[in-house]
Amino acid sequence: MGIAADVLAGKAAAGARAITWLDDRDPRGAEVIRHIFPHTGHAHVVGITGPPGAGKSTLTDTLVAELRSRGRTVGVVAIDPSSPFTGGAILGDRVRMARHTLDPGVFIRSIGTRGAAGGLSRSTHDACLVLDAMGFDVVLVETVGVGQDEIDVVNLAHTTIIVGVPGLGDEVQAVKAGILEAGEIFVVNKADRDGYDATVSQFELMLHLREQSRPAEPWRPPLLRAVASAGEGAREIVDAIVAHRVHLDETGAFALRSGRREREQVLALLRDKLAREAIAQAGDSILAEVEARRLDPYSAVEQLAGQVR
Repeated sequence: MGIAADVLAGKAAAGARAITWLDDRDPRGAEVIRHIFPHTGHAHVVGITGPPGAGKSTLTDTLVAELRSRGRTVGVVAIDPSSPFTGGAILGDRVRMARHTLDPGVFIRSIGTRGAAGGLSRSTHDACLVLDAMGFDVVLVETVGVGQDEIDVVNLAHTTIIVGVPGLGDEVQAVKAGILEAGEIFVVNKADRDGYDATVSQFELMLHLREQSRPAEPWRPPLLRAVASAGEGAREIVDAIVAHRVHLDETGAFALRSGRREREQVLALLRDKLAREAIAQAGDSILAEVEARRLDPYSAVEQLAGQVR
């Protein structure tokens, strides 16, 4: 397939087209994945998440610059919130990272969530595969912001960076507990703001409690300082990213996490396919019965599942 071959050759236009097909659920996107999948599994996927206003986009921009200064090629998948009314997204990250657009060693793509829960677009996984196949060393995935269910990035990324910021009141509570348990690198951004010391103390306490509950954990998450708008902290964060990649390789966890990611994607695709097939066969009538309270949700699910057995 021509587009797949061009993706494997690292051609940006082909990568952009493939990601568009995958985001639009165009069957040609799945065909590209079939061809490139055996050539993936090499890129280091780094998730960047935290509450809205933490400066994730600016931090991502500074990390791209630092990685490029070390000769690493970088793909960026920036997830933007979609309008619940039009389905459109602002896609502002390409504007914020404009200084990298002419660099052939950087590929930046913004994707709307299109209502997906978990802070990630439904096509984020596939976009990472495309960038992996194109030969990028590191793929940065910036999520919308931490919400109750936004832990999908943990299943996607090899390394998860949690970004906090002073001035949110209880900064640790602003980042949900599930993410705190899973993060590998913690960053307090906007460290020049009032309240920095209090924020650091909160995160130090949380990390201390985490260490006590998991004493055998071989990786000790660092807590780092950053002022991304001034370019401060990027070197130390990239040092931590590199150190975590070394740790993953030495322990065999890199391959294990990559395999887990593909397993989760298969299950997600399966759920989506079965749901669409069930709804297409008899969904409207069954859902109408539930809406009229003549059928309960559990019985409805059993009937819908029976449509695809």
